[in-house]
Amino acid sequence: MTGRLGIDDVRPQISGRTLPAKAAVGEVVPISALVWREGHDAIAATVEIVPPAGGEPFSIHMQQEEFRPDNVHAVFVPDTEGTWRFRIDAWSDPLATWRNAVTKKLAAGQNEQEMANDLHHGADLFLEAAKVAPKPDDQVLKDVAHSLEDEYLSLPERIEPGLTEEVLDILADYPLRELVTRGPVCEILVERRGALVNSWYELFPRSTGGWDDAGNPVHGTFKTTADALERVAKMGFDTVYFPPIHPIGEINRKGKNNTLTTVEGDVGSPWAIGSSAGGHDALHPDLGTEEDFSALVARAEELGLEIALDFALQAAPDHPWAQNHREFFTELSDGTIAYAENPPKKYQDIYPINFDNDPKGIYEEVYRVVMHWVDLGIKTFRVDNPHTKPVNFWEWLITRVRETHPEVIFLAEAFTRPARMFGLSKIGFSQSYTYFTWKTSKAELTEFADLIIERADVSRPNLFVNTPDILHESLQYGGRAMFAIRATLAATMSPLWGVYSGYELYEHEAVKEGSEEYLDSEKYQLRPRDFAGALARRESLEPYITTLNQIRRDQPALQQLRNLRFHEVDNDNLLAYSKVDSLTGNCVLVVVNLDSFGAQEGTVHLNLAELGLSQGDSFRVDDLVSGANYIWGEHNFVRLEPLNNVAHIFVLPDVAPEKREQMAWRQIGEHDYRP
Repeated sequence: MTGRLGIDDVRPQISGRTLPAKAAVGEVVPISALVWREGHDAIAATVEIVPPAGGEPFSIHMQQEEFRPDNVHAVFVPDTEGTWRFRIDAWSDPLATWRNAVTKKLAAGQNEQEMANDLHHGADLFLEAAKVAPKPDDQVLKDVAHSLEDEYLSLPERIEPGLTEEVLDILADYPLRELVTRGPVCEILVERRGALVNSWYELFPRSTGGWDDAGNPVHGTFKTTADALERVAKMGFDTVYFPPIHPIGEINRKGKNNTLTTVEGDVGSPWAIGSSAGGHDALHPDLGTEEDFSALVARAEELGLEIALDFALQAAPDHPWAQNHREFFTELSDGTIAYAENPPKKYQDIYPINFDNDPKGIYEEVYRVVMHWVDLGIKTFRVDNPHTKPVNFWEWLITRVRETHPEVIFLAEAFTRPARMFGLSKIGFSQSYTYFTWKTSKAELTEFADLIIERADVSRPNLFVNTPDILHESLQYGGRAMFAIRATLAATMSPLWGVYSGYELYEHEAVKEGSEEYLDSEKYQLRPRDFAGALARRESLEPYITTLNQIRRDQPALQQLRNLRFHEVDNDNLLAYSKVDSLTGNCVLVVVNLDSFGAQEGTVHLNLAELGLSQGDSFRVDDLVSGANYIWGEHNFVRLEPLNNVAHIFVLPDVAPEKREQMAWRQIGEHDYRP
C-alpha cells in the first residue's frame, strides 16, 4: 500500500490476505516488506504483532537489508496456537537522518560554524525523543541534547554521545517517529508443534497377527497392533498411521494383486469402505471392538505415539450410504451407481462421492464421522485423494472441526498439479504429500527443495520414502544402500518424513516391470513380517532409521523447515546441504552419496557465511552417524562408500548469538515467491 510512505510486498501474505499464512509453535517465522519514500531521508519500520486472544501485543524493530535497498525484515517465534495478526508500520526516522548527515560532515572536515544548524537541530530531536523514553533512558537522551549545545566541548565531543551504542539501543526501543504509515493487517495461523515436526510410520493393523502353525497369515487385531507399536516407538517415530480400519465391502471385492476375482479368505482393500457391518464410523469386526480401539489409543499414548487414521471419502457398493443415501453418489442411466475410475485404472469396488447432489447432507454426515473419531482420541487424519473433492468442502470441514479442536492435523495425500496441491494447503491442510519420491538426481532434489522453501508460508511437505501405492524404481533396482540414501534425504531435508512398513526390510519387488505397485501388495492381502528375525540376521534398516529419528530429536536445526541451504560439490553424485537453527545456533551439515552402488568422492565447497562462520575459519565437525570427527574448512575432500556409510550427518559449532537472527533471514530472504 502507499500512504505518506510506501509499504509494499508484505510477507507472509496469502491470496491477498483472504487466507492466513501458516506457522507452527516454535517455528522461526520471517516477516518482510518493501518500505520506501521520496528523497534521501532515513526511514524505519516495526512489525506490530498481536497474539491470539489473551496474549499481550508486542513490536519488533525491523532490520534494513544490506544488499537490497528498501527491504526490511524481522523474525518472530510464536509460542502458542491460534491466529496471530501482524502489521508493519513505517515512518520517517529523523534521528537516523541526522546521524547520517553529521557523520558525513565530520568526515569531510566541516567546522562548528558550518555545522551549527545540525547541532541545534540534533539537540531539539533528542529532547523530543526523551519525551517518549521511560526513566532513566530519557535522561540519557537529554544529556545528549545538552552536550550538543555545550560550546565548551570540541565538535567531536559534542556529537559523539549521540552516536554511542547505548543511545542507539534506546532509540531502537523508543524511536522518534514522524510521518507514521500503517500497513495492512495480515494473519498467521499457528498450529501445534506436531504439524511441523513429526515422523510417521504407516502399518496395516490387520497384518500384525503373525502366522498360524501351518504358516498361514492370521488376521491382526487391535491387541496385536498394540504389541507392534512397541517396535515403532523404539525406532523413534512420533505418529503411527493406519490405513482404513472400517468394514470392507463384499461386492466386487478385489483379490490378491488387485485381481477382479476373489477366493475364500481374500480380505479385500481397506479403501473399499463399508459393508453390512457398518461404514466410516464402524470398525472392522476382525480387528476388535470400540473398547479395544480405545485401549490401543491409550497404549500408543503411553509409548509416546499418536495414532493417525486414514480418511477416505468413498464407499464400497454395500456401504450403508449406498443403501440409505444413494443421493451421495452418481446414478447412471441404467440405474446403477458409477464406480471410481482414474483411466486406465478402474476401481470396481469403490463408489466416489458426488458432492453436487446433496452437499448439505454430505457435509453434515462427513463432519459427524470425523468428530466420532476425534471423540475417540484421534487428532490426526491422513486424507485420501482430497484433490478429487471440492476445495470449499475441505475448507468448511477443516474450519468447523478446528472451531472446537484446533489441535487436529490433516495430511493431504494429493499427488496432483501444483495449483491444486498448494490450494489445499492454503485452505487448511496442515501437511502435504509431495513428489519427493520421484526426485532422485542432484538437480531434481535441489530444485524440489527450493520449492519447499518458497512455499513454506503455505505448505508443509511430508517426505514419505514409500507408500503402499508407490514403490519407486530407485528402490526396486537401487539395492539396499538406496533405502538408506532415501531415508537420509527424507529425514534431514524436512522436519516431516514418513515410512511405510516393510521399508526397513528392503521390500522392493514390483508386481510387474514398469509398475510402482508392490508384488503381493498389502492393500489386498495380509502381509505379516518377521521384523525380529531380520534384525537378528542384520538384514534390517531398523537401526539406521532409529539413528535418523534420534538425530532429528537431538538437533533443533532439523526441526525447522525454511532453513535448508545447499553447498557446492564438484561431483553430481554427492549432495551437500546445511540447516541452522537461529534460536539455539545448532548447525547441521549433511553430505549424501546419491549412488547406491559405487563409492563417490569430491570436494565440498562450503558457503561459510551460511554456517555462521568467516572465511579462513577451521572448525571441528562430528559425524552423528559414524562417530568420527574431522577438522574442516572452506574446501573439504569427501569419500562415501555405500556399503559402509551412505552419508555424513555432521554437527558443527553453534552459531554465535549475534549472528543468529541475521542468518535466519539469509536462509529465506533470497527467494522471490508469490503464494
